[in-house]
Amino acid sequence: MKTPVSVLCPAPLREDLPDVLVNALNDVTAVPDWLDAEDTLPASLVLAVTRDGLELRDHRLKKPLTTRVDFVTGAKAHRRKFGGGKSQAIAKAVGVNKARGITVLDATAGMGGDAFVLATLGCSVRMCERSPTVRAMLADGLHRARIYSAEADAELFEILSRMELVAVDSLVHLQSEFSDVPQVVYLDPMFPARKKSAEVKKDMQLFHDLVGADADADGLLEPALALASHRVVVKRPKIAPFLAGQAPGYQLEGKAGRFDIYPLKAFAETAKTD
Repeated sequence: MKTPVSVLCPAPLREDLPDVLVNALNDVTAVPDWLDAEDTLPASLVLAVTRDGLELRDHRLKKPLTTRVDFVTGAKAHRRKFGGGKSQAIAKAVGVNKARGITVLDATAGMGGDAFVLATLGCSVRMCERSPTVRAMLADGLHRARIYSAEADAELFEILSRMELVAVDSLVHLQSEFSDVPQVVYLDPMFPARKKSAEVKKDMQLFHDLVGADADADGLLEPALALASHRVVVKRPKIAPFLAGQAPGYQLEGKAGRFDIYPLKAFAETAKTD
């Protein structure tokens, strides 16, 4: 069950919001329902507009847990610089070790972590995210990072130029007509968290509570296979069953999870990297 979310946006900040964030926040809840003060919160999860960007706050704990999408600092920035490049499992799963400039549709973008890794490796990534709250956070993270990198980090700006967020449900988008068919469709559907495990981080549990279970995730595989020109890649926990019960062509396994790869066509020899 998804946890309800309120939008906290003090009136002085509303005047300066870019249209991309106004539209994203309106998908979470309509403007008349935006709150001005935190002492009137009707929900335990709050998407707060601050001068530093959007921040998701969990007020169910004694010390509220907060999280945001950040492409400039933190874990994403660290992985960009020290993540292992094309030797990473995700790179091999998508085919970055075989071809340049692969086009990817990330149909379950979440906080944008995997899409950012792929863009860092040279892929052009279109992102879909069905949760309006997560989509708003992702739009905000991209917006802030683009403003910063335009003046301070040319390499990051180039990476972000290869990332596009579309405000449409994943399943609807997968079944749309494409003029530029993606070579790879990437799926990372939500899998129930092991709540009894000490390994489950609080911010990941917050993400699970916010998004809920992808009960219809099996329905993504067939349209993904029909759309992708070269392969479909499904990221799964080790204990998870195959999506839609369909065995992949092959797998790449890691310590905590695996990638199920459904190959459709080999990448052209002329596209290989040096």
